[in-house]
Amino acid sequence: MNLADENFELREVQRLEGHTDKVWGLAWKPATGVNGIPAILASCSGDKTIRVWEQSPATGSFHCKAVLEDAHTRTVRSCAWSPCGKLLATASFDATTAIWEDAGGDFDFVCVSTLEGHENEVKSVSWNASGSRIATCARDKTVWIWEVLPHNEYDNLTVLQGHTQDVKMVQWHPSVDILFSCSYDNTIKVWAEDGDDDWHCVQTLDESSSGHTSTVWALSFNAGGDKMVSCSDDLTIKIWGADIMKMHSGDGNADWRHLCTLSGYHDRTIFSVHWSRDGIISTGAADDAIRLFVESEDGLVDGTKYKLLLKKEKAHDMDVNAVQWSSMEHKRLASASDDGTVKIWEFSQKKIQL
Repeated sequence: MNLADENFELREVQRLEGHTDKVWGLAWKPATGVNGIPAILASCSGDKTIRVWEQSPATGSFHCKAVLEDAHTRTVRSCAWSPCGKLLATASFDATTAIWEDAGGDFDFVCVSTLEGHENEVKSVSWNASGSRIATCARDKTVWIWEVLPHNEYDNLTVLQGHTQDVKMVQWHPSVDILFSCSYDNTIKVWAEDGDDDWHCVQTLDESSSGHTSTVWALSFNAGGDKMVSCSDDLTIKIWGADIMKMHSGDGNADWRHLCTLSGYHDRTIFSVHWSRDGIISTGAADDAIRLFVESEDGLVDGTKYKLLLKKEKAHDMDVNAVQWSSMEHKRLASASDDGTVKIWEFSQKKIQL
């Protein structure tokens, strides 16, 4: 698909209803949606539940196959599948993170473990690439790293303190055990292990390093892992780059550098950003719209330039809290909103009218 001709559309395929409050987070189950395996999507909400949706092979429509409830007593803010897809982690404002397992293999989910320790609202949860560790972050300004043990046991390895405000999101690098966190304190912090589970902050991306000037809500990595995108309350998107070979050599101190800033495209807070496997950046914002950006070589003199590919006005009736490209089917995008719905979108070339 040639992204240079700009003849594209984001078409709403289905509106998923069932949540009775704001939908905060989304997660596509790994290795689904290809090779005859139905696509599976998890969503989490202010209604204290998680819903698991499956696409019908016959009709292509998504249906709710399970409602996960009773484990959380407040808003469920974030959800994430383990890399193997056997476990689903959910982070809640009740200060806990629940681990769910599809025990019977037929959407019969059971809460097999509850991670406790944060003082208040847990905002985000993320698995590392091997599934051996989990990271959580909270309003208590801390980031916790947990080790995954046999028999559904989880051991807290360390509590990372360095942020001065509410930590909005944690995200492991896609191929190296380096952890990233972004916060209400306007910074992104990069954490690496130094020896025997001794973790420390190796880099802080802030205003002095061409970083954000307000709350950093989310970040995402490109497929190669050598670039990162972040979004903020300052109405900008920032692209960062690092030496991936240096990271794979075991040097967690491979510095991330600011490549470019995309400004002037949003006039309200950008809550979510996600980079697709084939290089399309999607954003969800408080203006109810979804935007797509791609790298552009037009007028490239120095650095890396990106351009707006399309803007989907009124994608939802209210704030768009999350956007998530399918990990396998790269033309499929899911979005979640304050309006209580999840939407499935298809990115495609416009059909030429003859």
